[in-house]
Amino acid sequence: MNAPSRKDGQRYLALWFPHLPSDRILRRRLGRGWRAAARCAAPAERPPLVVTRHEANTRRIAACDEAAAALGLRPGLGLADARARHPGLEAVEAEPEADRRLLAALADWCDRYTPLVALDPPDGLFLDITGCAHLFGGEKALLDDALAHLFHQGFDARAGLASTAGAAWAGARFALPPIGRGEEAEALAPLPLAALRLDQAARRGLESVGLTTAGLVLAAPRAPLARRFGQDLLARLDQALGRVDEPVSPRRPVAPLSAERRLAEPVGRAEDIEQLTGRLAATLKDELERRGEGARRLELALFRVDGAVCRLAVGTARPLREPALVERLFRERIAALDGGLDTGCGFDLVRLSVCLAAPFRAAQADLAGDRGAGAESLARFAERVGARLGAAALMRPQAMESHWPERAVLRVPLVAALGKPAAAQRATQKTAQGAAPAARPDGMARPLRLFDRPEPVAVTAAVPDGPPARFRWRRVLYDVARAEGPERLAPEWWRSGEEAATRDYFRVEDAAGRRYWLFREGLYGTAGPAPRWFLHGLFA
Repeated sequence: MNAPSRKDGQRYLALWFPHLPSDRILRRRLGRGWRAAARCAAPAERPPLVVTRHEANTRRIAACDEAAAALGLRPGLGLADARARHPGLEAVEAEPEADRRLLAALADWCDRYTPLVALDPPDGLFLDITGCAHLFGGEKALLDDALAHLFHQGFDARAGLASTAGAAWAGARFALPPIGRGEEAEALAPLPLAALRLDQAARRGLESVGLTTAGLVLAAPRAPLARRFGQDLLARLDQALGRVDEPVSPRRPVAPLSAERRLAEPVGRAEDIEQLTGRLAATLKDELERRGEGARRLELALFRVDGAVCRLAVGTARPLREPALVERLFRERIAALDGGLDTGCGFDLVRLSVCLAAPFRAAQADLAGDRGAGAESLARFAERVGARLGAAALMRPQAMESHWPERAVLRVPLVAALGKPAAAQRATQKTAQGAAPAARPDGMARPLRLFDRPEPVAVTAAVPDGPPARFRWRRVLYDVARAEGPERLAPEWWRSGEEAATRDYFRVEDAAGRRYWLFREGLYGTAGPAPRWFLHGLFA
C-alpha cells in the first residue's frame, strides 16, 4: 500500500443539500425559517413537491422534497407515472441557474468557518477546516453550529467530516460519523459503490463481476481493475483513502491577512459597522507593520443572521495602515450604497481582509515642512472619491506604445495610477493634461480633442489622393480653406489577425477658421474596399 500523501492534520467538511431545489422554492414561498416553523407548528396540508425537467420530450423528476421522497418518488421517474401513483402531486419546472446561484450564496455564507470553500455542484460544498475547528470549540461544535444555522435558514443539510475530501463526501451522503485519519477504508467498506463517486457505467461494470460494495473494490487487486475499468477508478480509490492529493480549489481567493469579530448580539446600524471596521483595521495594523507592508485593496465582509453576505471593497492610491483612514474609506463606501446597507436581521460576524498589499515606505518630513503633502492629499482625495463613486469616477490618461491615435492613450483609474512607482507616474504625467498629447516628437500636431470613435464624413477632393476640398459632417457642409498633409499611419505589424487599412491624416481649416483632423482609410489602386473618410478630432 502506498504511503498517504495528504498533509498531516488535514480535515475536510463536506456539506450535502439533498433537497436544494425544493428548499429554494419553499423558502421563497414560506420564508427562510419555514423548517423551524414547521417543526413547532402542527403539520400543514401541503402537497408533495417535485421539481421536473424536460428530457427526450418527457417531463421527469429532477428533485423532490422530503414528503415526495417518503412516498417513494425518486429523480429520473417520469412525471406521468408519479402522478398516476399520487394525483395530488405538485410539479414545478426546474431552474438550474437559480440553484447554482443559491449554492454559490451558501458557499459565501460558509466563509464564516473557513476561507477555503469549494463548490461541489450540483448540491454540495467542500470546506477545508484544517486549523479552524478550535475557533469554534472543536470539530463537533463547528459541525453542530453549521447544521443548526442551515436548518434555521430553511435547508436540509447533511455533513461528513474526514481527512480526505472523498471520505467526507461519502460521510455526508451515507450518514457516517466523523472519520479519523487512517480510518477511511474501514468506514467506507460497508457502503455501496456510489460512496466512491463512480459514474453509473463503472458501477454497473463492477456489480456485474460481483464487486457490490466499496470494501470489495478496495480489497480487489489493482492491476485487473485498472485493465478492465481504467485509471479513473484507481484515482477515486486513492483519493478516498488519501494516497494521492485531491486538490480542492476555493471559489474565492484567500486573503493574505484578515481579522474578524464575532458578535454575541447582531448589529445593524451603519455607525456600529464603521466602528467595528476601525477596530479590525487597528488589529491588522500591527501585522502590516511587522511585514513592512500597507494595504492597497481591502474587503469588508458582513455576514447576516439570515445567511446573506454583504461584501464591500475599497482600493487605496498608496499603501495604507492607518485605522482612521480605513474607517473613513468604508464610511464613504457604505454611504454610496444605493438604498443604504441592507442589514436584514443584523450582522453577527464582521471580517476585514487585506486582499492586496504592497511595501510601505515611510516618508520623512524635513524641517521646512512635508514636501509630499500635496501628493498625499491627492491620493486621499482619489481614495475617497473612488470609495463613494467608484474607481472609474476619476481617470488619468496613460501613454501607450502605439501609432494608432485611439490606442496611444489609455485611461486608467487615478487610484491605480497614483499607486504606481514614481518612474511610471512621471511617464504618465506627460499626457495627464488631456486625452491625447498636443504634439508628437516629430513635430506633427495632434488635436486637443480626440474622438473615442472616428466619425464618418463625406468628402470631395480635387484629386483622389489629394486633400479634401469640402466635407459634410453631421449634416453640415464645410468648405476647406487650408489643408496640410498627408501623415500616413499604419497599424502595428505585431497585431496578428487585425484587418485595418492604412490611414492618411490631414489637418484642415474651414472658411470660419475652425480646424479639423480628418483621415482617409485605405489606398486607391489597391485590392479591397474603396477608401473612406473619417473625422477623428478637433483642434482649438
